[in-house]
Amino acid sequence: MKALLLTAALTLTASLSFAEQAKEIDWADLAGPTSEFENPFEHLSDQQMQILARILRLDYLAETEADAGAKEDATSLRSDLARKGIDADFLLAERLRIMTKLENESRTPNTAIMGQTVRMPGYLLPLELDGGLAIEFLLVPTVGACIHTPPPHANQIVHVRYPAGYPTQSLYTPVWISGELRSEFDSHSLYLVDGQADVDVTYKMKADSVIAYGS
Repeated sequence: MKALLLTAALTLTASLSFAEQAKEIDWADLAGPTSEFENPFEHLSDQQMQILARILRLDYLAETEADAGAKEDATSLRSDLARKGIDADFLLAERLRIMTKLENESRTPNTAIMGQTVRMPGYLLPLELDGGLAIEFLLVPTVGACIHTPPPHANQIVHVRYPAGYPTQSLYTPVWISGELRSEFDSHSLYLVDGQADVDVTYKMKADSVIAYGS
């Protein structure tokens, strides 16, 4: 028993010493570079935005269900906007371009912190357990992320392997993790109360230390 207590004490001391040497970062540090873009919708009224949304729905019905009435209604709404100098097709194409741009940026890592040994806080979502200990998990910035809310951006999630394992007493208890941060985009299946979801992840780490937030 004394030997086990000594081993645990030495492990905790080593973890704390390692954490002190690591660079402490925040979740904002994980965000990659972003670029400004002109918003083509900023001068549209709420009513015109609603019309664009209706055109989008009608186009979907016309394409997926061969709904001739939907196609006719969409054409009529396009004509109404055109008379006011608004090109619906251009704006819908811009919508896709902007969505793609934002999605790409949400996956982009911050290369300035790649390869650094860091210490950061978060909440763990277990992926693999060993005897009640989480040896693989996702670290997320807010409590309940991915479970009660949509998942954070991919560059706001870290896939962590921790062979020593960490007790999964509560998903609502924050932790500190320390280790070398790397970037490797991947998707992981997370089992939730109401089913399974695939979560995109930008970062990975083989943690050297996982301790309670208050430690």
